[in-house]
Amino acid sequence: MMRWSSALSQSPDLVTAVREAATSLRADLDAVDPNLILLFLSEHHKEGFREASALVGSEFGSSLLLGCTARSIIGGGREVEHGPGLSLAAGILPGVTLRPFHFEAGDLPTAEVLRSRMAGNDTPHFLLLSDPFSFDVEPFVRGLDAAFPESQKVGGVASSGVAPGDNALYVGSEVHRSGLVGVALSGNVEVETLVAQGCRPIGSPLFVTRAHENVLYELDGRDALGVLREVYEDLCPADRDLARGSLFLGIEMRQARDAYHPGDFLIRNLRGSDEEEGSLLVGAVVHERQVVQFHLRDARASAEDLEERLERLGAGGSRAFAGAVLFSCLGRGAGLYGEPDHDSDALRRHLGSIPIAGFFGNGEIGPVEKATFLHGYTSAFALLRARD
Repeated sequence: MMRWSSALSQSPDLVTAVREAATSLRADLDAVDPNLILLFLSEHHKEGFREASALVGSEFGSSLLLGCTARSIIGGGREVEHGPGLSLAAGILPGVTLRPFHFEAGDLPTAEVLRSRMAGNDTPHFLLLSDPFSFDVEPFVRGLDAAFPESQKVGGVASSGVAPGDNALYVGSEVHRSGLVGVALSGNVEVETLVAQGCRPIGSPLFVTRAHENVLYELDGRDALGVLREVYEDLCPADRDLARGSLFLGIEMRQARDAYHPGDFLIRNLRGSDEEEGSLLVGAVVHERQVVQFHLRDARASAEDLEERLERLGAGGSRAFAGAVLFSCLGRGAGLYGEPDHDSDALRRHLGSIPIAGFFGNGEIGPVEKATFLHGYTSAFALLRARD
């Protein structure tokens, strides 16, 4: 039977923190050796980033280690946003094959190479952790989508540093300061992903009638900047204030809909405008005949989006999940909601007492309408259970 456990230590001493978390895991798993260990380590332990891998290995030598460092971590169902934290999660995964990997920036293999290296003939699911300074995630996940269109890909971007080399990525016994690490899980495992982008639409859906790459010139045959001004004028005063700092563009990901709803769009930044052209600069390539809609992000929209998605998932009546990994944005958490443990508590309310581990990162990896993207300001969940 698949089993998961998650443990947290807030000891400022790394050796003590590893020992405390490992002891809790072993007790919860009845001393059965796990197949996979996830390690998320806060920046407060930066002097021991390289040592951490060996310390965890001394506790769980036969387990595959995957992890990274972060400004804030999630473990034992808690979100530790300030102060030292070490999170360990352990999975007993009978019938599951684990294939670890590491790629550097120049390593962008073809779909054929990815298939031969990671999976053989099966359909794996992927947990991915990357460094923000040295690796461009989106081309890599596009390659994974091409190689494994039916697989789930979910993960996060390390966040413990402000310069190249500040972060640590763990895979097996290796410690990397750059690139991307991950594990492909195949066999007796199902991974359900949930990506809460946390925005609400304003105005109406609009057709892109002229665009070039990431420059949006016309919406419904009118200057895009002029259309945005009209949408802004129709907002209430509170939403106008919000639009000055939290305005985004949603890009539809599935064509031929009769109606659009929150969550139907890929949310991307608006990076600027050109008064003379009446155009908008978008943080993504846009195409003519696509449908787009302006969006706002605030605490209420973020909470409602997450609650709706979790409620929908819980209402499916499917078998319980064994464990969860949460990749959340540094812009969420108590700073957004005014209370700690918001997303972890929401998961438990809807899906029960699932062991949760993860971290707050510089970006979140997850799918929207079966295509995988790097997101910001989101929470991306990987929910795991046995297939049988």
